Amino acid sequence: MDISSAQKLAGENKLEKGFNTTDVALKFGLLTAEVSEAFTAWRKGQADLGEELADVFLYLTAVAEMNGLDLESEIARKIEKNERRTYERNEHGAQIRTSGD
Repeated sequence: MDISSAQKLAGENKLEKGFNTTDVALKFGLLTAEVSEAFTAWRKGQADLGEELADVFLYLTAVAEMNGLDLESEIARKIEKNERRTYERNEHGAQIRTSGD
């Protein structure tokens, strides 16, 4: 399944089940909670890490859908942008961008 199809299906499911489809701030808060759950699953070595990451993806696509964004196109554009960037480590070991927009 491609990202755009998943985004549309997830949005339709939320509408059909009566979940929030208008309160963007709430959806961002719930996305943050899902990221925390995924981190906990990873940190504790729990078997449901994949499911938690899927939840993160679904909440992320919901935010995109609520804002009229095609997440698949945005991801492709961002990957292309990142490919043009270069980085070097500074004296503290942090990656610092040296070129690209």
